[in-house]
Amino acid sequence: MSRKPHSRFFTAVAGGLVALAISQAAQAEDAQRVRVRGAIESLSGDKLVVKTRESSDATITLKAGWKVGGIRKASVEDIKPGDFVGVASLPKGDGPDGAIEVLIFPAAMKGTGEGNRPWDAQPNSQMTNATVSNAVKSVDGHTITLTYQGKEKIITISDGTPIVTLAPATKDDLKAGAGVIVTGAKAADGSISATQVAVGLEGITPPM
Repeated sequence: MSRKPHSRFFTAVAGGLVALAISQAAQAEDAQRVRVRGAIESLSGDKLVVKTRESSDATITLKAGWKVGGIRKASVEDIKPGDFVGVASLPKGDGPDGAIEVLIFPAAMKGTGEGNRPWDAQPNSQMTNATVSNAVKSVDGHTITLTYQGKEKIITISDGTPIVTLAPATKDDLKAGAGVIVTGAKAADGSISATQVAVGLEGITPPM
């Protein structure tokens, strides 16, 4: 079976997961890009209801042709030099930033959204999409060196940091209680619409 359809889908979903730059001219002027994180309450037709991490209900209208992709658990040992990753991190005093989550991209997506940008997982967090040029294990955990756009950034990964990768999924995986992250457009009237849903597989909560 050809992997090309999966590659196209992963590219689309990762755009939401790792905050790829989206042309504002391509969006309605009265809409803003939002990320909804939480657990599914229900899916009926094209209406997805999510109990958000802020404990409110968000109803999302899924547009025609919407897609679903999976997020599955990985391990820090899976991170190798040459891999392309998306790392959300926080400053740690005078030392390297500390990772709060790591997404390992499939090889076909290397270079997707390369760069460093603000992220909304936590206050002051950043997202870095970059190539791992060095990965070191020590008694204090792991440290990776990332290279992107001629720059370099060192990030520490402590034990227990969520590490995930992308995987195929179907609409059948969108069950009540499943963790999701949905990147969509919020209109002036507060309604939210989306074309992609990323769901945690095997009980994991997408950490992005």
